[in-house]
Amino acid sequence: MSEKKYVTYGDSCSCGCGAPEGAKQITGCRFSLSEMSDRYIEYILGAIEKTDTSKVWSSTGKLSTIYRGKQIHVEDAVKACFINAFHEGVHMTMECTFSKGCPGDIEGDSYLAADDVLMNEPAIKDVHFPVACKIALYPMGIPDYMKYIAEVVNHAIDLGIYAGSAHYCTVLECDVQDLFAYINYVNDYCGKNLSHYIFEVTMSVNSPTK
Repeated sequence: MSEKKYVTYGDSCSCGCGAPEGAKQITGCRFSLSEMSDRYIEYILGAIEKTDTSKVWSSTGKLSTIYRGKQIHVEDAVKACFINAFHEGVHMTMECTFSKGCPGDIEGDSYLAADDVLMNEPAIKDVHFPVACKIALYPMGIPDYMKYIAEVVNHAIDLGIYAGSAHYCTVLECDVQDLFAYINYVNDYCGKNLSHYIFEVTMSVNSPTK
């Protein structure tokens, strides 16, 4: 019988302590697009192909797509893919997991050397449509995590995009440009204050549910 190959994620007491310095700076987002249309293959693959990923590490598989690199370029590519997938009247969702500081993040840090010029923003900055969204923030490896969650929720309230709290999530409603500006704020805030976090974002457009 062959020996089982178990995984190891390190024994550090604080998230990210055992990760290489470059890996600590990597922001990643794994996402899945769902188009409620019989043209879903065309819409999803078309959006992925249209998005400029020259400044992020990217991979698309059977279940999802992942972008990794500098935070601003990961956000730029995710935003572009979502906007590129939008079709008037077609219900669509995008499930995203943003993360930074993962001790297991050891590949793709070469993209951190990219400059700060956004590749997609010029083509999408003037696109507007309403988005319903639920978010959940998970600060990792700290006992006082709730104060960080409260900070990002209170910022949404200040911005006027907060639509209420529900079990295990916070609900937002706003324009797509405002939503991604808020996502940028959360990633900035968490990157400066947390060694490792996970930020779950689910976006929905053109939902038939009132």
